[in-house]
Amino acid sequence: MKSNFLKSLAFSLIALSLWSCKKDETRAIATSGTGGALQTSATSVVLDKSKLTTTVVTFSLADANFGYQAAVSNTLQLAVKGTNFAAPKEVLLDAKTTSKAYNGLDFNNLLLSLGISTSVNTDVEFRIKSSISTTAAPAYSNVVTISSKPFPLTAWIYVPGNYQGWNPASADSLVSVTGNGVYSGVIKFDGQKFKITTAKKWDVAYGDAGGGKLSTSGADINSVSAGFKLLTVDLNTLVYTIADADYWSIIGNAIPGSNWSVDTDLKPTNDGNNTWTATVALTPGAFKFRKNHDWGTSIGDNGGDINVATAGNYKLVLTVAADGKGGTYTLTKI
Repeated sequence: MKSNFLKSLAFSLIALSLWSCKKDETRAIATSGTGGALQTSATSVVLDKSKLTTTVVTFSLADANFGYQAAVSNTLQLAVKGTNFAAPKEVLLDAKTTSKAYNGLDFNNLLLSLGISTSVNTDVEFRIKSSISTTAAPAYSNVVTISSKPFPLTAWIYVPGNYQGWNPASADSLVSVTGNGVYSGVIKFDGQKFKITTAKKWDVAYGDAGGGKLSTSGADINSVSAGFKLLTVDLNTLVYTIADADYWSIIGNAIPGSNWSVDTDLKPTNDGNNTWTATVALTPGAFKFRKNHDWGTSIGDNGGDINVATAGNYKLVLTVAADGKGGTYTLTKI
């Protein structure tokens, strides 16, 4: 009797153990995934500078289904129609986003990133790539198509003056990176006067109308003093401002006549990227970039000197970071 009871108890324990193991082995397994649904508020978008801050298109999406509840990462992909998304541009969407709206400026930049024509409409395809991990294959939504024509945002005006011989064809420029009519740039003036032209010719020229105002009948504008100046011109309101600007130079024993005590100024390109350039003869030695002829802020090779092994003429290009404290450079022998 006792023996039977023990056998029954042992059997029950084994069964319970097997049930527990089976329960422990239960895992959530992802399926291959079904892409979410994507909709767009427009299939044709007209872009121009009047719509920079206006919403021009909104994408609506529903999450993909991977067979169980999981954190899904969604990425908006776009590509020229007919390329089968061979090399798409991607925009990572915020978590749990169900819609993404674009104003004219951002959507225009999105299309420009594809390198498509700014003179004719192009059909652009959009889809959502959904992922739950790097080891699971992503799922893709349906494809929607939008026909649109981006416009080139960047625009320039020019600053002929005494500092360069009053020649509009070779004058320094001011840039408007959004094409909104507000232009700015850094120019090294000689303390004399200048004017503003809308092209590299004298057909339309703005001068000083007094009180920081511009007029096509205005007098020559005074640069106040010699040196690097930040000039800002708003052609929407016809006003301008001019102020002292930060500037960049090179210094070092690789620069003839410098010997770490004399700076050679770089020239701003006014391209919207804070780029500075120079073409200089260098000898074996070293140099660094520095701001405002001062060692408070300098740029080198990982913080150290930039070494020159071979004498020759070199093209220097310095792109300063947004914080004005660091950046990248290229040094090319020509």
